[in-house]
Amino acid sequence: MSQYFEIHPETPQVRLINQALEILREGGVIVYPTDSCYALGCTLDNKRGLERIYRIRRLDKGHHMSLICQDLSSISTYAKVDNHNYRLLKSLTPGPYTFILKATNEIPRRLLHPKRKSIGIRVPDNAIAQALVAGLGEPMMSTTLLMPGDDYPLSDPYDISQLLKSDVDAVIDGGACGLEETSVISMEGELEVIREGKGDVAKLR
Repeated sequence: MSQYFEIHPETPQVRLINQALEILREGGVIVYPTDSCYALGCTLDNKRGLERIYRIRRLDKGHHMSLICQDLSSISTYAKVDNHNYRLLKSLTPGPYTFILKATNEIPRRLLHPKRKSIGIRVPDNAIAQALVAGLGEPMMSTTLLMPGDDYPLSDPYDISQLLKSDVDAVIDGGACGLEETSVISMEGELEVIREGKGDVAKLR
């Protein structure tokens, strides 16, 4: 049975954030809000957690997982980015974007796209997500909470807790989230908009 935390979306309660962090550090999988949709998350070293996320969403191994980062300060540890793209990243973060970048050797192989060796990077504009990764001291592995066969991500935290009470360890209720996923921008070579979502990409075309 998963735990259920009601956390203020603008001023997250430290006590509740710490309880969620304890669940993450103990190998748990959580549902948490972002600036676009609710998402599934676990720590980078949680191999079993990754397998659980794949199972919940019925994903194949070609699905891009994302790293949720507090800011861009540690990006060079996990992804290869040149000065031009770094400036673009800085101008668009925090925000509802996922950037596809070539991964460094610091990324566990199980998180990488199997052919391209790339990784998604996210810096969400959401106080709860920011508090979680700040508390972890490293990025969190994540993917949108879009269930198999659904056209839109799940958005009501109570409904999520009822549906996934046996599949996740905690659901963080940070209020209603949107139904629009992030915009996805590839920076592996030429700049390319892979998916147009919540983040404005008009200036990138």
